[in-house]
Amino acid sequence: MLNIHQLRKEICEIGDRLYKKGFAAANDGNISYRIGDNEVLCSPTMICKGFMKPDDLCTVDMDGNQLSGRRKRTSEILLHLAIMKERPEIKSVVHCHPPHATAFAIAREPIPQCVLPEVEVFLGDVPIARYDTPGSQSFADTILPYVKKSNVIILANHGTVSFGETVEQAYWSTEILDSYCRMLMLAKNLGTVNYFTEGETRELLDLKQRLGYSDPRLTKEMENCDICANDVFRSSWKEAGVAQRAFAPPPPMRSKSPSAGKAGGDCGCGNKNRACSCNTGTSTGGGHEALVQRITDEVLQALAQR
Repeated sequence: MLNIHQLRKEICEIGDRLYKKGFAAANDGNISYRIGDNEVLCSPTMICKGFMKPDDLCTVDMDGNQLSGRRKRTSEILLHLAIMKERPEIKSVVHCHPPHATAFAIAREPIPQCVLPEVEVFLGDVPIARYDTPGSQSFADTILPYVKKSNVIILANHGTVSFGETVEQAYWSTEILDSYCRMLMLAKNLGTVNYFTEGETRELLDLKQRLGYSDPRLTKEMENCDICANDVFRSSWKEAGVAQRAFAPPPPMRSKSPSAGKAGGDCGCGNKNRACSCNTGTSTGGGHEALVQRITDEVLQALAQR
């Protein structure tokens, strides 16, 4: 049996953390928890998350209609419900504006992979959904291509949304992501970001699998793609306006099947400029072309920064 009063307290405690961490200024952000087949507990609109009380929360049905509460439900509940409908095991959703992760949302810069062990294990590739006006159903639908492959999504020019089986778990993904984005910015200011080797990355993916976490890079669909090149969601970059500008890509990683595919292909991952299996075939010379292209891109980027 769910202890609804305890859940209300937990939501308020997470709201307090969001506010104190600077993830939700003024009345920013919203939190929800599914308490039944057709009932969701959520934060209200126009309230500071750092000062919420348990009786401020309200309930809605799975269509967003308010069922109870003296305050009006959050205007972005449709985003939460879209996630819960796609992922029935998800109980809680947290949306906020963590500053470092939101900087990547504004720049539409993909989050580099293969840098920090905790991120590889607990997050994996983080997608950036296309921009839409917050609060609408079309805005909620922007996360649909990614929700089954990740537990945290960056919303272009807006913020982040993360989800899990508990309120705490949903919040953790946001905190890990923002901390990582801050580290990336600091490392870049120092001059460089060093990436894992292929062997080090595969060890982390094996650990992730042993711990019971899924990762699209462990599926057959992605087995021939570059494991560190943000290939999981690359095919969506054009629609969302995402491009690598601030961070140089990691060195190409050897694929599991180096002789597979054709030169210049995209492995089904949307990556035509990297050394995934389509571009690393020894009989086609695709790997050499990809390496030359990468070196050219990095030289041009270095000249542009002078």
